[in-house]
Amino acid sequence: MSHYSTLPYAYGVPNAQARIKSEPADFQVEETIAYSLSGEGEHLWLWVEKQGENTDWAAQHLAKWAGIRLRDIGYAGLKDRHGITRQWFSLYLPGRENPDFAAFQFDSMRILKHTRHQRKLQTGGLSGNRFILTLRDVSGDQAEIEQRLEQIQTQGVPNYFGEQRFGRNEHNLVMAQRFFDGELTRLKPAQRSLYISSARSFIFNEILAERVRQQAWNQAWPGDVFQLEGSDKWFVDDASNELIERVNELDIHPTGALVGAGELATQQAALKLETQVLTKYQAWYQALADLGLKQERRALRVLPKKLNWQWVDNQTLQVDFSLAPGRYATVVIRELFTILTL
Repeated sequence: MSHYSTLPYAYGVPNAQARIKSEPADFQVEETIAYSLSGEGEHLWLWVEKQGENTDWAAQHLAKWAGIRLRDIGYAGLKDRHGITRQWFSLYLPGRENPDFAAFQFDSMRILKHTRHQRKLQTGGLSGNRFILTLRDVSGDQAEIEQRLEQIQTQGVPNYFGEQRFGRNEHNLVMAQRFFDGELTRLKPAQRSLYISSARSFIFNEILAERVRQQAWNQAWPGDVFQLEGSDKWFVDDASNELIERVNELDIHPTGALVGAGELATQQAALKLETQVLTKYQAWYQALADLGLKQERRALRVLPKKLNWQWVDNQTLQVDFSLAPGRYATVVIRELFTILTL
């Protein structure tokens, strides 16, 4: 049984079932950026739609088409190949005209628009992602499903790292263990980063899982570290009564550890829980600390924005919502349905 499948639910195991990604159009994701593009500069920005292809594949073919190095391609984040995705890429073209758009011929990828800008698109340079998901073969009580949707709309869901973080059959965690054991000494930087982040994400999920079991994933605990909604900035509990109210109003969120070197930022009850979880994974905790990773924090709760839903028919539900970068649509759907395999 996988780590991800054992994670507890905020609202109990769903009674309803559904299929997702039955066809590419059932899983659509669109990047959003929070700034305007200038229309001039050395970087050509492309708004690209692709189907059935991952981000690495797209970057490689864009580089070949433009006649530039792969490292001169910028993108904000990786997108799953299973579905239809619309995302930005930047191409560094100093002193050069735009490539020949007529020569851009791909069955699974097309350029929707383009413009120039002064800067390269950096990893993480998003304000979020918009998801449009179609759930098919839905079985379950519609009123109960909509009640859950309303709970998610007002209370959010546990901010787990999604199962895709850990690879097929959690292969990334297996490789992380081999890396920590010293078996893998010639990894590419991207592979090394992937395995390290997978192990770190696993530990965070275990901390969050324990908070969910104690029904405290969306509540302020003594000694908590809080994160502002819409921000990566965090601060330590100052024993103010105002903090409890701010958590209840979704203005701030309690956080869990993304472990690294140094002491945990939590105190009191929150520190006790994190320490108990980390004791179970002491070897990985120490390995991550030895790598010199900085202690970071991640919100325990995520609130989908602009959540809407509609029934296409009695067995088909369409759901759309926006999430901040690094949050997973599959984690939202997990609280609604047990997903049937194709």
